[in-house]
Formats: sequence, structure tokens, C-alpha cells
Amino acid sequence: MTWQLARRAAVWLVLLPMLLTACGKTVGETIDDATITARVKTVLLNDPQVGGMKIDVDTTLGVVTMSGTVKSPSEEQRAVQLARQVSGVRDVKSTLQLNP
Repeated sequence: MTWQLARRAAVWLVLLPMLLTACGKTVGETIDDATITARVKTVLLNDPQVGGMKIDVDTTLGVVTMSGTVKSPSEEQRAVQLARQVSGVRDVKSTLQLNP
């Protein structure tokens, strides 16, 4: 019975760090990224110049990537500008496509 307990403990010691650092990110970083994504999405949805429903937002280590469609280059610029103003955003990358 002691051998089985030691084996389980060894398995947990190997698996626990992997579970806590999903994709190279700590739990705190994952939560921060989710918070940033939510804040950026909220800002986009609340801005009358930006069609926030057609813009997807993903954040990795503070770098926001926006994808989807916009109606004009000025809408894309506004979306990027708004995202950059959100606390915690380190950089913004746009792969937004023009769909007039």
C-alpha cells in the first residue's frame, strides 16, 4: 500500500506543474489574458464607431490579436486604438479583414 501511495505522489508531482502552466503560461497569466480579452471586447462593443460583434479578440501574455471583419480602414484603426488603451495590453496585432 505504501508503494501505491508513493507512485501516486510521484505522478502528481510530475503532472501538477504541467497543469498549472498550460501552454507555458501560469494560472495568473491565463486569468490576466482572459480579463484583458473581456475588457477589450467590452470596449469594442460599447463604441458606436466599431462593429464589435464582428471582431474576435484573443490575448496571449498581454498581446491582443483581433480578427474578423470591419467596414472600413478607419474602423480597424479605431478598434486597434481602443484595444491599446486597455490596461494590461502590451501590444495589438490586427488581422482584421475589410468587408464593406
